[in-house]
Amino acid sequence: MFACIGEARASPQSSMRALRRIQAVRTHLDGSFESLLAQFSATTLELDPSLGAAEFGRTLTGRVAEMLGARAVALSLCRGCEWEIAALSGPAHRWEKAAQQRLAEVLAEQATVPGGAVLRSGTASSLLGRDLAEALGWRELVLVRLTGTDGALLGVLCLVDLGRNLSVAEQQLLEALAGHVSVALENVRLFARIERSRKQWVEDFDAISDLIVVHDRNARVLRLNRALADLLGVRPIEAVGSDIGKMELLGFPAEPGLCPFCRNRSAAREEFTYLAGGRTYLISSSRLHAAEEEEDARTVHVLKDITDRREAERRYRRERDFNRNILDNTQSMILVLDTAGLISYANRRCYESGYQEQDLLGHPLIELLAPARRPILAAALDRTLQGIAIDNLEIPVLRRNGTAGQFSISLSPMRDEQGEINSVVAVMTDVTDAAGLHATLMRTEKMAALGQLVSGVAHEVNNPLAAIVGFTDLLLENPEIPEDAKTELRVILQEAQRTRRIVQNLLSFARQMPAQREPVRLNSILQQTLKLRAYDFVNHGIDIAEHYDDDLPLTIGDSHQLQQVFLNILNNAYDAIQDVRRPGKIEIATSHRDTLVEISFRDNGPGISHPERIFDPFYTTKEVGKGTGLGLSICYGIVRAHRGEIVVQNNPDGVGCTFFVRLPAAPQVAELMAAESAL
Repeated sequence: MFACIGEARASPQSSMRALRRIQAVRTHLDGSFESLLAQFSATTLELDPSLGAAEFGRTLTGRVAEMLGARAVALSLCRGCEWEIAALSGPAHRWEKAAQQRLAEVLAEQATVPGGAVLRSGTASSLLGRDLAEALGWRELVLVRLTGTDGALLGVLCLVDLGRNLSVAEQQLLEALAGHVSVALENVRLFARIERSRKQWVEDFDAISDLIVVHDRNARVLRLNRALADLLGVRPIEAVGSDIGKMELLGFPAEPGLCPFCRNRSAAREEFTYLAGGRTYLISSSRLHAAEEEEDARTVHVLKDITDRREAERRYRRERDFNRNILDNTQSMILVLDTAGLISYANRRCYESGYQEQDLLGHPLIELLAPARRPILAAALDRTLQGIAIDNLEIPVLRRNGTAGQFSISLSPMRDEQGEINSVVAVMTDVTDAAGLHATLMRTEKMAALGQLVSGVAHEVNNPLAAIVGFTDLLLENPEIPEDAKTELRVILQEAQRTRRIVQNLLSFARQMPAQREPVRLNSILQQTLKLRAYDFVNHGIDIAEHYDDDLPLTIGDSHQLQQVFLNILNNAYDAIQDVRRPGKIEIATSHRDTLVEISFRDNGPGISHPERIFDPFYTTKEVGKGTGLGLSICYGIVRAHRGEIVVQNNPDGVGCTFFVRLPAAPQVAELMAAESAL
């Protein structure tokens, strides 16, 4: 069985109290006390924490065995959750590792017994177990618990086979030694951590690829890392104490006593770039001043090779500027949308087209479309977010000034590094002019084909029609024909003559007879044309507003054909106004811009339901029997023969429509005619 020898804790204070108790009982001891005390003092002096854990343990176990006459001494230490035998004296040092580990585990169990005393003694069998005690050959043990200043268990000192019971002085001396050893062990561990930290710092310092040098206020090197030492071809320790001004770092000329990297010695930090040997270095300097002593001032220079980074930045800037120039100088509007359809980027072309940044960024793209067209673009965006590219979707887009233009829109999905679609690139090209040219070409080709067809039909109809008219005239002149029959013959003649006029219109449409080329004044032609319908306009209360440009240039053309065009447009305006219940008004205006002369006819009628078809042959908005659908087609042909254009649009206020006739001014017409003659 075992007995508790003492209850004091192993701390510096307890060790001092134990020494005082030793002094109090020294009169009861023999002369060996002086020797024991001398050995204790020598032991405490030898237990230097800077020895390291292994040497400290060997010194401790050896001195304790010698001082107290133990057959063997073992030191078991706790390292985190693991216990190990740190040192053994006597024959025990020849044990195998497995036996040492088993002993460490058992000593840990005994040391952690709740309420355990600093010193405990007993038989080896009771403390270690019979099997382990017999295997070790131990009979009696004294266990000394070693605890830190915070009460944490540090380890156990095991004294084997003292051959006697410890005296009171020896117990107190052992307690004092335990307190000293505990403090020393903590210091050993602290020294070990500091040494590990120092070595790690040196390793980390030497592992840095940048060039680092530290010097004092006299430009003497205190430290440099391995990268700089390798560059200089010396060992790091050999450079310590050297004059940094003589080292000619990065090709700087030698200036003894002066650091080439210290440009502003009063600044705590400074940074600049330096070009050496075709490489660019970023030199960063930090000055460290001691709190009291100026002599301890140090300067740290870090020389970082940023050549590759600078080159990468230049390449990045070139590529960025190149891509930006491509985006900004393209004739198409390029926008980037997020997955919600909001615009996150717009190139310069978008702003040159009249849009403002606040109109685009953060707004849905579909807001640029009329509400009726938005579902089409929304469906296209949904398909693009599914990974399907959309090409050349032609759709009207509202410009910032409120007008609509025909745009071709292409949508492409943009993916991130993981292949997920994170945005959509929209390329919008204004094809309004191209669409107009295409429509004009299609209309021209269609009218040419219809002209050939109509010409053949008109000639075939004209022959029997001439016979009908001729024989009807003869029958009307025959006195033998009854009067009631002549009445019916006059109806036949009237309808035949109307049919002849229709045929003549068809022939005019088909042949497009060449116009007479002479300078004409469009204002005069318009005034003469209005006189032809003035009576009807006045009788039906239609207000005619005339706005003529007094400086209107002459144009080259056929006055009779142009009068036919103007009269036809006025007749259509007159008929349209009759269909609405409001005071009628027709505005006629002339103006010129650049090389064109423009005549506009604006009415306040119901407008045109399909303005894109208004010039198609046989298309009419009038009731059956009131129109043939050829009038505006003929006007279109006449204007085109004059190298002009005729267009129509419904008025923005929703009331009526406006016809525009644009003709080249006289000098430009002459140039076109001369070019045609040359061909």
